[in-house]
Amino acid sequence: MSRHVLHVITGLEVGGAEMALYRLILEFRGSAYIHTVIALTSEGGMRPRFTESGIQLIVLDVRHSPVSQLVRLYRLVRSLRPDIVHTWMYHADFFGGLAARIAGIRNVIWGLRTTDVDGGCARATSVVRQLCASLSRRVPQTIVCVAEAARRSHSLIGYDQDRMVVVGNGFDLSALTASQAERHGLRAQCGFGADDIVLGTLGRFNLDKDHANFVQAAGQLARRHDRVRFLMVGKDLDSGNTELMRWIDETGYADRFVLLGERKDAAVCLSAMDIFCLSSRTEAFPNVVGEAMAMGLPCVATDVGDVAVLMADTGVLVPKANPDALAQGVAQLLARGPDYRRQLGERARERIRATYTMACVRQQFELIYENVMARGEI
Repeated sequence: MSRHVLHVITGLEVGGAEMALYRLILEFRGSAYIHTVIALTSEGGMRPRFTESGIQLIVLDVRHSPVSQLVRLYRLVRSLRPDIVHTWMYHADFFGGLAARIAGIRNVIWGLRTTDVDGGCARATSVVRQLCASLSRRVPQTIVCVAEAARRSHSLIGYDQDRMVVVGNGFDLSALTASQAERHGLRAQCGFGADDIVLGTLGRFNLDKDHANFVQAAGQLARRHDRVRFLMVGKDLDSGNTELMRWIDETGYADRFVLLGERKDAAVCLSAMDIFCLSSRTEAFPNVVGEAMAMGLPCVATDVGDVAVLMADTGVLVPKANPDALAQGVAQLLARGPDYRRQLGERARERIRATYTMACVRQQFELIYENVMARGEI
C-alpha cells in the first residue's frame, strides 16, 4: 500500500534544506512512498531541479498574498489528505504544521535545519521560531533535527526535546565524482600550476559563511607559502562583489585568488582543490563539508554545528571567527605533505561512504514515517 508524504518547505533557494529534501525524494523513488512538495514562496534556483526531476511541486506566494495563500495551503492539505505532513524550516513548520492539524492530520513532522538561535535572523523569523517552541508539544509528533547541535540549542529555547530525533544529511555519491581531465582542465582555466596547492571554499556569499575569515587566513598563508592559491566558488563570490574584492586587495596577494562565482559543477570545482576550507561562524550540518569529504579532500573547518561529528578524525577543526587559527590549521596540513593529505582525504571519503549515504538517510526517515503513522493510528 502506498503512503503519501506532503512536504511543506519555506522556499526553493539553493540551500541545505532544499537540497536535502530534493535528494531524499529522489532516493525514495521506486518505494511505497509518494511525495508532493508545497513551497511557500516561489523564488529560488532549486525550482527547475524539482520540476525537471518530475517531482510534484505546488508553489505558493505567501509573501505577496499571505492571507489568501495560507488559506490555499490549508485547502490543499485538506484536499490532498496525505498520510504525513513533513515540514522543513521555521515558517513551514509553523504554517504547514497548523494547516495540517486544522485539516485533521495528526501525523506531522517538523524539520529543524539550524543551530544558531541567538541572533542572525530577521525579527519575524525569531517570532515564528518562538511560536514554534510554544507549539512543539502539540503540533508535531516528531521533530527531526539535522544535527545534535540543533537539538541542543532548540531544546534550550523551549522546544520539546522528547519529540526530537537527529538525522544528518546524506550524500549522493554518484553525483560527487570528477575525472582527472576535468580537474586538470579547471585548474588550467584558473591558471593554477601543477605544483600549486589550491585551498578552496564553496558556498554563497553570506555573513554566516564568514568569507572575511577565509580571506584573512588566506592572506597569512600567502605570505608564508609561495605555492598556495585560493579558489572561491559560490553565488556572489565574483569580481562584482566590491566588499569581497576589498578584503582580497587588503591581503596584498590578490593575484593568488580565483573567484568563479556560482556554478553548477560543484564536484568538478571541488576536484580542482587540494584542501577544502569551511570558515563559517554558524552551521548545523554543512552539506559542503560532506561533499568535499566524499570527493576525497582533507578539510580544515571551524568548530560549528555538527562539523566535529561529521569529520571525526579525518580533518582539522579550528575555532570559529579566528583567522589565525584557520591559517594555522591549513599550515598543519601543508607541513605534513601531499601523501598525508591524500591519506586523510581517503579516510574522509570512506567515512561518508560508511555513514552518510542517501541510503542511510532514507532508512532513518522510513523508520520515522512508520513510527509516526503507527502512533497516529492509536
